[in-house]
Amino acid sequence: MSDRIFLSQAHVTELEEEYVLRALRSGWVAPLGPDVDAFEDEIAERVGVKHALALSSGTAALHLALLHLGARPGTVVVVPSMTFAASANAIAYTGADPVFVDSQTSDGNVDPALLIEAVDVLRSEGREVVAAMTVDLFGRTCDYERMVPALAERGVPLLEDAAEALGASSHGNQAGSFGLAATLSFNGNKIMTTSGGGMLLSDDTRLVDHCRKLSTQSREPVAWYEHAEIGYNYRLSNLLAALGRAQLTRLDEMIQRRQEIYDQYVTLLSDLPLRFLQSADHSKIDNHWLTTVVFEDDTVDVDTIVRDLGLEGIEVRHLWKPMHLQPVFGTSRFFGGAVSEGLFKNGLALPSGFRLRDQDINRVAARLREAVIA
Repeated sequence: MSDRIFLSQAHVTELEEEYVLRALRSGWVAPLGPDVDAFEDEIAERVGVKHALALSSGTAALHLALLHLGARPGTVVVVPSMTFAASANAIAYTGADPVFVDSQTSDGNVDPALLIEAVDVLRSEGREVVAAMTVDLFGRTCDYERMVPALAERGVPLLEDAAEALGASSHGNQAGSFGLAATLSFNGNKIMTTSGGGMLLSDDTRLVDHCRKLSTQSREPVAWYEHAEIGYNYRLSNLLAALGRAQLTRLDEMIQRRQEIYDQYVTLLSDLPLRFLQSADHSKIDNHWLTTVVFEDDTVDVDTIVRDLGLEGIEVRHLWKPMHLQPVFGTSRFFGGAVSEGLFKNGLALPSGFRLRDQDINRVAARLREAVIA
């Protein structure tokens, strides 16, 4: 068996080594420091927002934003069902109830009409909806042109989980710039990484200032350790921020390569009974974090494909199992039908990392073709 092909492996160069070594030699090895400050400024400028707060994970960013928005027991947060567990877990941390919403078929992102319907129904029942969370799935922005004005009209804050979508855009606006606040992830499998880490983004100074306080154990600005509310140890380290700064200078290069990988898959696989999940709106630009496909032939067994290709050293994965089907959220409310369930049953994420060579893509496509037509 030849070298293993990973789904989305991090790629670092001598540039990252230089940035991290410089930070190490500076003496700023504890959390916070000049690279954290610079990283926040650079991400904010890239996304087009006023403020960025560097944190230990994207999940931490969601948690803090939800706390600021008033999520607590007895309140509700509306969230897509088709997402990674972290989106829903952050709601659970606050004690609020997650209410899940189905996807739209074209790109897997949340169905805008269903999300607004869920908000209206819940409010008509007397529930306090403290936020509507969106998730920019697999590197594609949601339909914000419909949701932003509708939520604003209802006075419901929008929290954008852009963990997978840095560098994507819609109508010239960058992922991470929609809503009252947004979050990014720099986990090791994302399009750029700090090894582990995340970012909270917002134009709201009060929100960011409060979340900054919460993220540093909620210490009051006095000469001793004074705490008026529960805090968290959620800040990003200076060394990891240095890694992120180097990665950010290469972001466009990494997006371009993932676009090339996507295009190769389209050329090699479009004759098979599948469709590529993609933005239907031509004014949207995806970052192609992962190339994702959905099989349109029910006889294709995705479980078998994942298993067999894995045995041959090719990492392919199911799309996210919807949250309303997860045992831990089995009693949660759900708005929609079976779209997200079908995406999970028939969908597949293909290797998409920057380090992949053309021969790797050809190998994945050839083996996938054999599995589908067997």
